[in-house]
Amino acid sequence: MGRFESKLAEMGVTLPEAPAPAANYVPYVQAGDIVYVSGQISKGEDGLITGKLGDDMDTAAGAAAAKVCAINLLAQVKAACGGDLDRLVRVVKLGGFVNSTPDFTEQPQVINGASDFIGEALGDAGKHARAAVSSPSLPFGVAVEIEGVFQIR
Repeated sequence: MGRFESKLAEMGVTLPEAPAPAANYVPYVQAGDIVYVSGQISKGEDGLITGKLGDDMDTAAGAAAAKVCAINLLAQVKAACGGDLDRLVRVVKLGGFVNSTPDFTEQPQVINGASDFIGEALGDAGKHARAAVSSPSLPFGVAVEIEGVFQIR
């Protein structure tokens, strides 16, 4: 087990198998040493994490859903790295989409659930640029979807 997966294990996290895409696209594309990972929805071991921030879900629950998206992103990166997550050089950028009401303004705090998790798990390699935006709805009614750009070796 490599250093990143050892740290994840210390945190009580085991990466799942990389989720298969739900439509006509691929889960990631590699161009040179950059991997673009398709949006990962808030779907964990117990199924979809659904809800609308500012309505039936609070910011803390949204942040927990964002963490699940980050775990799924890392699962895709591990797959892109042929099973060796230690080939990850750095997280370049995350783009977070929050299923939220028009008056909800805490999208950054929701996406912090992913950013904080990645920072803790990956250290300096996890420092990234980011966007956190509102969306009037997301696929299957999920609370959060996050896409990512990663550099690998």
